[in-house]
Amino acid sequence: MVAEILVNEYGLEPIEVKPLVGYANKNYLIVTKSGRYIFKTYLNESETLELLEAENETLTFLETTDFGEFPRPVPFTDGTMLKVLPLDDGPRICRMLSFVPGEFLGDVEQTEQTVASLGTFLAKLDKTLLPYSNTVLRARQSNWDLQYFTLNKKFMDDIEPVSNRNLVRYFFMQYDIHVLPLLSGLRKSVIHADANEWNVMVMRGKVSGLIDFGDLAHSHLINELAIACAYVCYDKEDPLPLAKTLVKAYHDVLPLEEREITVLYYLIAARLCTSVCNSAHAKKADPTNVYAQSSEELAWQMLHKWLRIHPLKLENMLRETLGMTTKSEASEEEIKSIRHQHISPILSISYHRPIHMKGAAFQYMYDAHGNTFLDAYNNIPHVGHSHPKVVEAGQRQMAVLNTNTRYLYEHLNSYAERLLNKFPAPLNRVFFVNSGSAASDLAIRMAYAHTQKNRLLVMEHGYHGNSQIGIDISDYKFSNPKGQGQRDYILKTQLPDTYRGKHTQNDGSAGEVYASEAMESFSKHRGAIAAFITEPIVGCGGQVPLAKGYLKPMYEAIRSQGGVCISDEVQTGFGRLGAVFWGFEQQEVVPDMVVLGKPMGNGHPMAAVVTTSEIAASFAKGVEFFSSFGGNPVSCAIGMAVLDVIEEEALQENAKIVGDYYKKLVRELQADHASIGDVRGSGLFLGIDIVKHGSKVPNTQLAQVLKNELRNRHILVSTDGPADNVIKSKPPLCFTKNNVEEVVETMSLILKSQDCQ
Repeated sequence: MVAEILVNEYGLEPIEVKPLVGYANKNYLIVTKSGRYIFKTYLNESETLELLEAENETLTFLETTDFGEFPRPVPFTDGTMLKVLPLDDGPRICRMLSFVPGEFLGDVEQTEQTVASLGTFLAKLDKTLLPYSNTVLRARQSNWDLQYFTLNKKFMDDIEPVSNRNLVRYFFMQYDIHVLPLLSGLRKSVIHADANEWNVMVMRGKVSGLIDFGDLAHSHLINELAIACAYVCYDKEDPLPLAKTLVKAYHDVLPLEEREITVLYYLIAARLCTSVCNSAHAKKADPTNVYAQSSEELAWQMLHKWLRIHPLKLENMLRETLGMTTKSEASEEEIKSIRHQHISPILSISYHRPIHMKGAAFQYMYDAHGNTFLDAYNNIPHVGHSHPKVVEAGQRQMAVLNTNTRYLYEHLNSYAERLLNKFPAPLNRVFFVNSGSAASDLAIRMAYAHTQKNRLLVMEHGYHGNSQIGIDISDYKFSNPKGQGQRDYILKTQLPDTYRGKHTQNDGSAGEVYASEAMESFSKHRGAIAAFITEPIVGCGGQVPLAKGYLKPMYEAIRSQGGVCISDEVQTGFGRLGAVFWGFEQQEVVPDMVVLGKPMGNGHPMAAVVTTSEIAASFAKGVEFFSSFGGNPVSCAIGMAVLDVIEEEALQENAKIVGDYYKKLVRELQADHASIGDVRGSGLFLGIDIVKHGSKVPNTQLAQVLKNELRNRHILVSTDGPADNVIKSKPPLCFTKNNVEEVVETMSLILKSQDCQ
């Protein structure tokens, strides 16, 4: 059929008619005695016809250029450029274009010279098109045009897995924040808008031509460069050097404005997201269309790399390259000085060299100087910094209703039910507050009300908050040399530590002995203890898990004398430990109360006490309980989103898999370094005990060197324990095996350097 059209409509005798792959159109390479052509066919739609007329007009406008080759419309024998002709699958719009010689950019080595020539070529093209205008292109709205990037949101649900979907959602959020407010001030012109590696032609190492003008748009000029950057860089280990080369070459011909440089990072991400959104949709709509999915893997690779690049790093690199003033921030010393004018130095700061943070995303944090830090430390952003699903849930609800619990609203009921479904049946009541400290305080008040007793049993090195009751029950606070000392109503029991403690068999026997000794120590107070509170893994004790088998006899003893048992899950809850959702499950017990906090809202101030109906009923006999913000609609929406993300992204499972890998690698490192005394914890809640060689003596100095040297190499961990010698790592649950390898390899380098001293 195509051969007949060539003869009848163009007067050409084809030697070869070869089908070409395409996104949606059916195209053919035509070989004749007089040369080669591209025959293109399209769905017979009026809008398509208008766009093709605009494309032909643009190509005709470019025929006088002398800096490269472009397809030229080839007329039918009657002089027209477009016709609707019958083909095997029905009538289609047909046209012919001249063949542009050369090799595809995707088939040649993309050297600095080649990429620079692409920047020069595109700048010359865009400079030529600046005075050109076309009403059809001005009216066109395409989801491939970055000014209409948000049109692609409708395809997000087609992306699998959900973690990748949320990565794309994050970049949509960044586009809304950083690009949309500046759009009206950006230059616009007709641009090619699709300078990918299969549309760019190369001869003798330089760009010689450009094909496929099907995405022509009257769009923001900087979008041309953003699209080209995305495709030039997306298969590179380090995308920045070639991005710099491309932008510099473009700027030398068509100077860029500062605001265009400011949005470029986000526009490159937008193009990558557009690609994966459309690939995901095409995969579902037509799984056989391999062309539509051809660049998907590379786009995903670059999106993950792009996330790690601080937007300011790219912007300042380009500003310096182009001779613009780089953006600068106040130094850490200046920020610290101002801070101490208003805030007491008692509010401590991490690291010898404090970090001036400006942003964060998932497991990465960005400082004020363009540096990116791998966050192996912060457990509060449980599902990841700035997680878009959590952010959007809060934004959406805040725009509708935010009030206190004296009114009825469905969010409180639905979130309470969802949260309680994560607990064993006896734990069926929840009280919402705003911090772990407030939750600990409330739990103790409830224990008093229910038991009518007046003593509390707490764990050595335990920490439960900064309220007065929280300090009273926190050995970490009251036993500090500067602390208030142990109150007379507080009883303290020894930490059941199987590494440094006197009983080291962690098969259950040591736990039973520790429990027996604890019961003996408080036997004279039997009948007076209102509650026993402990963390399943004692963070301030040095990330020390309670000895196996410890809690069962302890809980039995406390309950037998009329007290209640409280598990502080502020740090260990919500799947962080991997194998279990709550830390108390490791000990095969069910507490009477559970204290929740930090990860509950992914950084939004949320906390709760979960308890039994009996304890709740006892508490209800007293003065009313009220929290102005506990359980407000915004908090409930955020809390629900956190639970959604944990489940949708299988983050508990990830904590188990990645955490096990983390322990494995650190234990392999331990075999080479006697300064690692113990590796303990579960999931993504780990402690690495740093000791003096061949002993269990804490090596505080080396631990501080490790922490601060990791910080200097842009990895965040912290230290804890009575001697501050335990490296603690509690990263967001989206942490990956690659992240783990980076942490452990860097630790290895630091330890080797210390061994040589």
